[in-house]
Amino acid sequence: MSSESETPSAAHDGRHSKEAELRRQLGAEVRALQSATDAVDAATAERLGINRTDLHCLDVLTQRDSAAPSELAAALGLTTGSVTAMLDRLARLGYLTREPDPQDRRKSVVRATEETRHGAADLYGPLAEEGAALMARYSLPELELLVDFLRRNRELQERHAERLRERAG
Repeated sequence: MSSESETPSAAHDGRHSKEAELRRQLGAEVRALQSATDAVDAATAERLGINRTDLHCLDVLTQRDSAAPSELAAALGLTTGSVTAMLDRLARLGYLTREPDPQDRRKSVVRATEETRHGAADLYGPLAEEGAALMARYSLPELELLVDFLRRNRELQERHAERLRERAG
Protein backbone atom coordinates (compact mmCIF):
# COMPACT_ATOMS: atom_id res chain seq x y z
CA MET A 1 0.00 0.00 0.00
CA SER A 2 1.14 3.50 -0.75
CA SER A 3 0.17 5.01 2.62
CA GLU A 4 -1.03 3.83 6.00
CA SER A 5 -4.26 5.81 5.75
CA GLU A 6 -5.17 4.29 2.38
CA THR A 7 -7.49 1.33 2.58
CA PRO A 8 -6.89 -1.80 0.50
CA SER A 9 -9.98 -0.90 -1.52
CA ALA A 10 -8.68 2.62 -2.21
CA ALA A 11 -5.28 1.23 -3.26
CA HIS A 12 -7.03 -1.21 -5.61
CA ASP A 13 -9.18 1.58 -7.05
CA GLY A 14 -6.05 3.69 -7.62
CA ARG A 15 -4.31 0.87 -9.48
CA HIS A 16 -7.48 0.17 -11.47
CA SER A 17 -7.87 3.81 -12.49
CA LYS A 18 -4.16 4.02 -13.42
CA GLU A 19 -4.52 0.85 -15.50
CA ALA A 20 -7.63 2.22 -17.19
CA GLU A 21 -5.83 5.48 -17.92
CA LEU A 22 -2.81 3.64 -19.37
CA ARG A 23 -5.11 1.54 -21.58
CA ARG A 24 -6.79 4.73 -22.78
CA GLN A 25 -3.41 6.35 -23.47
CA LEU A 26 -2.21 3.25 -25.33
CA GLY A 27 -5.30 3.26 -27.54
CA ALA A 28 -4.82 6.96 -28.22
CA GLU A 29 -1.15 6.44 -29.09
CA VAL A 30 -1.98 3.59 -31.49
CA ARG A 31 -4.45 5.86 -33.28
CA ALA A 32 -1.91 8.69 -33.34
CA LEU A 33 0.73 6.29 -34.72
CA GLN A 34 -1.67 5.23 -37.47
CA SER A 35 -2.24 8.88 -38.37
CA ALA A 36 1.49 9.66 -38.32
CA THR A 37 2.25 6.64 -40.53
CA ASP A 38 -0.54 7.71 -42.86
CA ALA A 39 0.99 11.20 -43.06
CA VAL A 40 4.43 9.77 -43.96
CA ASP A 41 2.85 7.61 -46.66
CA ALA A 42 0.87 10.56 -48.05
CA ALA A 43 3.98 12.75 -48.17
CA THR A 44 5.97 9.95 -49.83
CA ALA A 45 3.29 9.31 -52.45
CA GLU A 46 3.06 13.03 -53.17
CA ARG A 47 6.82 13.31 -53.51
CA LEU A 48 6.83 10.38 -55.97
CA GLY A 49 3.89 11.79 -57.91
CA ILE A 50 1.73 8.71 -57.36
CA ASN A 51 -1.36 7.80 -55.39
CA ARG A 52 -1.48 5.81 -52.15
CA THR A 53 -2.48 2.54 -53.84
CA ASP A 54 0.49 2.88 -56.19
CA LEU A 55 2.73 3.46 -53.16
CA HIS A 56 1.32 0.35 -51.49
CA CYS A 57 2.08 -1.62 -54.66
CA LEU A 58 5.69 -0.39 -54.66
CA ASP A 59 5.96 -1.29 -50.98
CA VAL A 60 4.83 -4.85 -51.73
CA LEU A 61 7.30 -5.09 -54.61
CA THR A 62 10.25 -3.75 -52.61
CA GLN A 63 9.59 -6.42 -49.99
CA ARG A 64 9.74 -9.19 -52.62
CA ASP A 65 12.02 -10.02 -55.50
CA SER A 66 9.04 -10.13 -57.85
CA ALA A 67 5.30 -10.74 -58.01
CA ALA A 68 2.73 -11.80 -60.55
CA PRO A 69 -0.03 -9.27 -61.26
CA SER A 70 -2.54 -11.68 -59.69
CA GLU A 71 -0.44 -11.75 -56.49
CA LEU A 72 -0.41 -7.96 -56.42
CA ALA A 73 -4.18 -7.89 -56.92
CA ALA A 74 -4.62 -10.18 -53.92
CA ALA A 75 -2.12 -8.27 -51.76
CA LEU A 76 -3.72 -4.93 -52.58
CA GLY A 77 -7.35 -6.04 -52.60
CA LEU A 78 -7.81 -4.90 -56.21
CA THR A 79 -9.29 -6.36 -59.35
CA THR A 80 -6.92 -7.58 -62.03
CA GLY A 81 -8.16 -4.78 -64.33
CA SER A 82 -7.26 -2.16 -61.72
CA VAL A 83 -3.85 -3.74 -61.25
CA THR A 84 -3.19 -3.69 -64.99
CA ALA A 85 -3.93 0.05 -65.16
CA MET A 86 -1.79 0.69 -62.08
CA LEU A 87 1.13 -1.35 -63.48
CA ASP A 88 0.92 0.52 -66.79
CA ARG A 89 1.09 3.83 -64.91
CA LEU A 90 4.00 2.77 -62.66
CA ALA A 91 5.94 1.28 -65.59
CA ARG A 92 5.54 4.55 -67.55
CA LEU A 93 6.97 6.41 -64.54
CA GLY A 94 9.93 3.99 -64.39
CA TYR A 95 9.07 2.53 -60.98
CA LEU A 96 8.70 -1.08 -62.11
CA THR A 97 9.30 -3.52 -64.93
CA ARG A 98 7.16 -6.29 -66.36
CA GLU A 99 8.71 -9.29 -68.04
CA PRO A 100 7.37 -12.62 -69.28
CA ASP A 101 7.36 -15.30 -66.59
CA PRO A 102 10.18 -17.75 -67.45
CA GLN A 103 8.01 -20.70 -66.29
CA ASP A 104 4.89 -19.61 -68.19
CA ARG A 105 5.36 -17.01 -70.92
CA ARG A 106 1.60 -16.29 -70.94
CA LYS A 107 2.07 -14.67 -67.52
CA SER A 108 4.22 -11.74 -66.45
CA VAL A 109 6.53 -11.01 -63.57
CA VAL A 110 6.61 -7.56 -62.01
CA ARG A 111 9.68 -6.13 -60.27
CA ALA A 112 10.55 -2.80 -58.70
CA THR A 113 13.39 -1.14 -60.60
CA GLU A 114 16.75 -0.63 -58.94
CA GLU A 115 16.04 3.10 -59.00
CA THR A 116 12.83 2.46 -57.07
CA ARG A 117 14.65 0.33 -54.51
CA HIS A 118 17.33 3.01 -54.07
CA GLY A 119 14.66 5.71 -53.90
CA ALA A 120 12.84 3.78 -51.17
CA ALA A 121 16.09 3.57 -49.22
CA ASP A 122 16.60 7.32 -49.64
CA LEU A 123 13.04 8.17 -48.59
CA TYR A 124 12.64 5.68 -45.77
CA GLY A 125 16.27 5.18 -44.71
CA PRO A 126 16.34 8.03 -42.16
CA LEU A 127 13.09 6.74 -40.64
CA ALA A 128 14.52 3.21 -40.44
CA GLU A 129 17.73 4.46 -38.84
CA GLU A 130 15.88 6.44 -36.17
CA GLY A 131 13.54 3.51 -35.63
CA ALA A 132 16.50 1.16 -35.09
CA ALA A 133 17.99 3.58 -32.56
CA LEU A 134 14.63 3.76 -30.80
CA MET A 135 14.33 -0.04 -30.65
CA ALA A 136 17.84 -0.30 -29.18
CA ARG A 137 16.39 1.17 -25.97
CA TYR A 138 14.28 -1.92 -25.34
CA SER A 139 15.30 -5.17 -23.67
CA LEU A 140 14.71 -8.55 -25.27
CA PRO A 141 11.54 -9.23 -23.22
CA GLU A 142 10.22 -5.75 -24.07
CA LEU A 143 10.92 -6.33 -27.77
CA GLU A 144 9.10 -9.67 -27.59
CA LEU A 145 6.13 -7.91 -25.98
CA LEU A 146 6.13 -5.19 -28.63
CA VAL A 147 6.30 -7.72 -31.47
CA ASP A 148 3.44 -9.68 -29.91
CA PHE A 149 1.35 -6.52 -29.46
CA LEU A 150 1.94 -5.33 -33.01
CA ARG A 151 1.35 -8.78 -34.55
CA ARG A 152 -1.92 -9.24 -32.68
CA ASN A 153 -3.08 -5.75 -33.63
CA ARG A 154 -2.18 -6.30 -37.29
CA GLU A 155 -4.15 -9.55 -37.25
CA LEU A 156 -7.07 -7.73 -35.61
CA GLN A 157 -7.00 -5.06 -38.32
CA GLU A 158 -6.83 -7.69 -41.06
CA ARG A 159 -9.82 -9.58 -39.62
CA HIS A 160 -11.91 -6.43 -39.46
CA ALA A 161 -10.89 -5.29 -42.94
CA GLU A 162 -12.08 -8.67 -44.22
CA ARG A 163 -15.30 -8.33 -42.22
CA LEU A 164 -15.93 -4.91 -43.75
CA ARG A 165 -15.19 -6.16 -47.27
CA GLU A 166 -17.60 -9.08 -46.80
CA ARG A 167 -20.38 -6.73 -45.70
CA ALA A 168 -19.83 -4.50 -48.71
CA GLY A 169 -20.04 -7.43 -51.15
